[in-house]
Amino acid sequence: MFTFDPPQRYLELIRQFRLIDDTFFDVCFDGSNECMQLLLNIFFKRNDIIVNEVVTQRSARNLYGRGVCFDVIAMDSNGKIYNVEVQRADEGANPKRARFNNALIDSREINRNTEYKDFPEIWVIFITENDIFGAQLPMYHIERVITELNQPFLDAAHIIYVNGEHKGNDALGFLMQDFFCADPAKMHYPELAKRANFFKYDEKGVKAMCGIMEKFGNELQAEARNEEREATAKEMLRDNKPMEEIIKYSHLPETRIKELAKRTK
Repeated sequence: MFTFDPPQRYLELIRQFRLIDDTFFDVCFDGSNECMQLLLNIFFKRNDIIVNEVVTQRSARNLYGRGVCFDVIAMDSNGKIYNVEVQRADEGANPKRARFNNALIDSREINRNTEYKDFPEIWVIFITENDIFGAQLPMYHIERVITELNQPFLDAAHIIYVNGEHKGNDALGFLMQDFFCADPAKMHYPELAKRANFFKYDEKGVKAMCGIMEKFGNELQAEARNEEREATAKEMLRDNKPMEEIIKYSHLPETRIKELAKRTK
């Protein structure tokens, strides 16, 4: 029982959130070096990455006014910078979005006296709900190369796409299962389960989430309701229900249901 009286609709919505939902991802990872270290060590198949700082929703703006709100920016003990973004919509992981994020991180981190040799190494990492490249690979690494020489162009800027559809029996597969799991008790990694449980069931965490719901109520409620509708549509697709019936009960447009059908097994 809570000592405060949160709206029941907020509690229901909060418990539907998953780490792949950017708002909940931001909340869970804000200031959590432990959770970010877990992600990076899995992504890079290492066990020695130490994260010194994690911040979320840091706004950056270029000289002409176009801005971006980063999901997570982290720095490790070697000064490498990681921008991690969760993207449920394919268009959010547009290659030019990665280019833009990289450029704005440079503009924030590099001052006029920084020598080229001291420019930080930057990794822009997208965790996508769908396999946007369609090759059924767990991860996709993008690096610049000197085409004629077939050699890497060592500009210390890197891009990774993590395929959220990969749910294999390996470290990354278990991680992606956790990202799509709404119940902390069913998560594989205790670091993520503990953090998610805090914001879903602990009084202080729930109170913080309710504050966010108050601030961004309409947007967050719409996000959670849409997630519920898509879950309904997926279940009906698995049961081979007719399109008219799925539209009626999920309240989703036919175009979105067809997109879900391509990815529902």
